[in-house]
Amino acid sequence: MGLIDFSNVKTETRTCAGKSVSVTIGPRFNKIGIPAKVVFSLKGLLEGMWLTLSYLLRPSTIVTKEYPENRLTLKFHERYRATLRLKNDENGFFKCTGCKMCERACPNLSLKVLTRKGPVSGKMELDQYIWRQDSCMFCNACVQSCPFDALQMTHEFENSVYDRRLLIYCLNRYAGPAASVLAAQDEETRKTMMEPRQPYGGNVPMNGHSYPYLKALVGKPTQFIQPPPGSAQ
Repeated sequence: MGLIDFSNVKTETRTCAGKSVSVTIGPRFNKIGIPAKVVFSLKGLLEGMWLTLSYLLRPSTIVTKEYPENRLTLKFHERYRATLRLKNDENGFFKCTGCKMCERACPNLSLKVLTRKGPVSGKMELDQYIWRQDSCMFCNACVQSCPFDALQMTHEFENSVYDRRLLIYCLNRYAGPAASVLAAQDEETRKTMMEPRQPYGGNVPMNGHSYPYLKALVGKPTQFIQPPPGSAQ
């Protein structure tokens, strides 16, 4: 153990590969005896204890706020990624067309986009958008590859669960065409074009469908009381 004396920093010129190069000679450790080591250690210990005691006596001076007390004021960097979401337009209709570009861009098969033939339009449209949060790397490749700007990574980070199967769920709340198609229809036509979808309904482990290295839940749940972790109500 020793102390660093920064007053001994020196600059010299040395020859390297036939050329003169300026180098900095770092400080050496000054060896100290056992009594000095004890004093130095106690000094650091008392300084740390005094800081803790000052925060205990004056909580208003605490710089770091701990979760979950700071949940309402917690801010993240704009590029922070925690939960994948389908983007909606001003009417609440998702923009996804079911083109599967994101599924092809995903490097570890964390997305499964299931399509269907529209009951009214007769064209292919989104049926289920299944996200495997348990294997997602949050690389953002799906968001960047989407030609319709239909995906986003949100800051909803509270995704802890006791069962890994709960991390595989459906992102869309209805099956049907994209917002651009629905916006041009009247209310009655929209009802015939849209079918409700449950987060844990369809081809997910919580609904009896097994995945590689992940067994399905025995029996099918009859109702879904809670939404997936971090998802919007």
